Amino acid sequence: MTDPGRFEPESEAGELVRPYVITRGRTLPDENEFSLITLVTTATDERQRPQRLSPEEQQVLEMCSSGYLSVAEIAAHSQLPLGVVKVLLSALAEGGYLVTRAPVPSARLANTTLLQEVLDGLKALPV
Repeated sequence: MTDPGRFEPESEAGELVRPYVITRGRTLPDENEFSLITLVTTATDERQRPQRLSPEEQQVLEMCSSGYLSVAEIAAHSQLPLGVVKVLLSALAEGGYLVTRAPVPSARLANTTLLQEVLDGLKALPV
């Protein structure tokens, strides 16, 4: 058992350095590029996969090869932080290895005044 006041550089450094190393120092993509519900799948056949990808990038491609997964699902299955997953997905999409499908935008809210006028008009019609 370790002393609670004792500093352990391996555990401290591992938690701080790993995401930076995984992303190779790349920064997060634009906020609008990958939301939690953006769907992702592979664009190439497994046999055409390059060998120069990191193990984490290979893992993401393998997960996405069976169909569409959301960004949130990829982060959960890979057990990587969401920011790291977004950086990896951005790099893979730029390389042409992934196809993304943006979420459908929310529908506009109906104009309640207009709806009330239509309802009143329908009620005023003779039966």
